[in-house]
Amino acid sequence: MDTFLIKAVQLILAFAILVIIHEFGHFFFARIFGIKVEKFYIFFDPWTEIFKWKPKKYWGFFGKTKKLKNNSETSGNVEADAQTATPADAATKTASSASSKKKGSFWGDTEYGIGWLPFGGYCKISGMVDESMDTEQLKKPAQDWEFRSKPAWQRLLVMIAGVLFNFLLAILIYAGIVYATGEKYVAFKDAKMGMAWSGEAKKIGFHDGDIPLLADGKELDNPAEDRLDMIQAKSVKVLRGNDTVTISIPEKFIFALDNEAKSDTATINFCTYRFPARITQVMAGEGAAKGGIETGDEIIAIDSVATPTLPDFLTTLQGHDGKSVALTVVRRNGEANDTVVKQVKLSDNSKMGVGLEVSPAAFFKYKEKKYGLLESIPKGISMGTDRLVSYAKSMKMVFTKEGAESIGGFGAIGSIFPEKWDWIAFWNIAAFLSVALAFMNILPIPALDGGHVLFLLYEVIFRRKPSEKFMEYAQIAGMTFLILLLLYANGMDIVRLFK
Repeated sequence: MDTFLIKAVQLILAFAILVIIHEFGHFFFARIFGIKVEKFYIFFDPWTEIFKWKPKKYWGFFGKTKKLKNNSETSGNVEADAQTATPADAATKTASSASSKKKGSFWGDTEYGIGWLPFGGYCKISGMVDESMDTEQLKKPAQDWEFRSKPAWQRLLVMIAGVLFNFLLAILIYAGIVYATGEKYVAFKDAKMGMAWSGEAKKIGFHDGDIPLLADGKELDNPAEDRLDMIQAKSVKVLRGNDTVTISIPEKFIFALDNEAKSDTATINFCTYRFPARITQVMAGEGAAKGGIETGDEIIAIDSVATPTLPDFLTTLQGHDGKSVALTVVRRNGEANDTVVKQVKLSDNSKMGVGLEVSPAAFFKYKEKKYGLLESIPKGISMGTDRLVSYAKSMKMVFTKEGAESIGGFGAIGSIFPEKWDWIAFWNIAAFLSVALAFMNILPIPALDGGHVLFLLYEVIFRRKPSEKFMEYAQIAGMTFLILLLLYANGMDIVRLFK
């Protein structure tokens, strides 16, 4: 399976899961309050659908419908019971039957389906102006099983349920990840060789070997969790040798890092651990094997250019396409170390056929923590909340010129998935996207959940609903804005392909 297909499958799977959970939140609360849900669709279905199904009623593909046998009890039994009952009993049963018919089955009165347009999904709730733009039902008298007939607090819960379920999903995923894998990392203070910094980081004052200490006064410990805190801070304190140095972080530094990461020559994304370039695997028949490189060798120089760390090695190796290089390596010989020089022929893209140690835990003291089932839940809540706060902070940058240029669509989202299938990486990304989806949907834009919440708050404050005509126009305006934004974001993906 090629790289593009692997990324595409991960994107579609993650997107489908997030849409289902989001729309199920709306569905669940609507049905709890006795509101009829007419449709529950993954992806949109303008003109036709890929598949549809209504329990005990029908199913079909691409607009064609096949009826199913009705397995419910016939009305004859009800009539027979009514004949043997007293008039009062019969009236009670009839009223109960009518009430049950209005409320309907929790699952059975909804059409479930898959649309062909993978831009989201929807839950069509009776008596509400939504993505379906079905305004005909609003011209009829309101029914007690419609959204518009329910108290404001119930409608508010229905509207925020999608966002709530997405956030809860992220917490559940993060809790599951830490329960399954625990935590294993080298703390900043234990990274004895310090950190290696990217070109943009060096421009603002970071030096290779610096050990981060504080970001706006907050103690830094775990690089994976604290990286964003450093990027978004106003200042970062580092240990440089025996001195403490304060580095000011520019307001738009995050965009400089983003542009740097997209370049073909970038080998470091802001910062990474400094540790030796240790060989973990030598491929038979490749340049390293032919040159006498062995597993466990640590490369300390290329053609007399010192490469004390893995980042130094990767940077120095560039530009030697198809050439022979002299590798100075440290080779362990029992308790002693030997230094030897080996001539190695590189491939046309400067490869030599080796695997490299990429875990700092192989060189330095590391922290490891296992989580029990109950312990993983608070950690999941903490991780989900941190991701939400960080994402909300970064949103202010969207309203700058650089932010507008960095907006991406499905291509940009798909690019963050790994090239090889990795379930832990997949669920990590899915959890982050679930947080992002929750935040985006609560924005006060008509056609999003936040827009509906805004109008409900207006109703609660001023004791009157916005007119249905206003709601219709607001929905159209909101959908138009979102469609244009979607076209712009995916258009920027295409533009970046040709840069």
